[in-house]
Amino acid sequence: MKRQSGPFMTIIFACAAMLCALASPALAQGQRTEPLKLVALGDSLSAGYNLPQEAAFPTVLEKALRAKGYKVEVANAGVSGDTASAGLDRLDWSVPDGTDGVIVELGANDMLRGLDPTVTRQAIETIVERLKSRNILVMLAGMYASRNLGPDYIAKFDPIYSDIAKKHDLVLYPFFLDGVAGDRSLNLPDGLHPTAKGVETIVERILPSVESFLSRLTQR
Repeated sequence: MKRQSGPFMTIIFACAAMLCALASPALAQGQRTEPLKLVALGDSLSAGYNLPQEAAFPTVLEKALRAKGYKVEVANAGVSGDTASAGLDRLDWSVPDGTDGVIVELGANDMLRGLDPTVTRQAIETIVERLKSRNILVMLAGMYASRNLGPDYIAKFDPIYSDIAKKHDLVLYPFFLDGVAGDRSLNLPDGLHPTAKGVETIVERILPSVESFLSRLTQR
């Protein structure tokens, strides 16, 4: 049988290379030599309260993404006790120049303190707008109000994240503690902060949303 050569084989090789790139997240990053730089801007939930650094959300997320072939670094910019307004106050030095994307996880402390949801909404939206003005993409990790705060508070607080995500076309993970909240085996004795296993559960559940976020970053 005569061996094929010339333009025909060139087309075949080009198609094969394209299929490989689509199948591999690392190759789909367009042969980028530097890793994508993400910042997890949050409170104690993402900072890793009472956990070793290697068990904190940013570290576990980075490890999970790298295991799937992504070239990425996830910086921990979580500060225990921070409200959304406090996160806004430190935004410029928490998110350095050269950052590609930010996962915003703020608002839990606002809710626990019963702060006016209007203030929380304004702070989170201002964070989004300021990052966008710096050409930094944003993903929102949302929070739900505790049900004991009453229907009026819930009605004002819960839509904050979905409203902002829709307005600014952001990737949204609706509830950061999905699968963890209320499960004693996945929370520290305070019942509020995830254990190392709880963090692993958070990462497992949020990972598809983060991958969608990374897809946006690599398409810019």
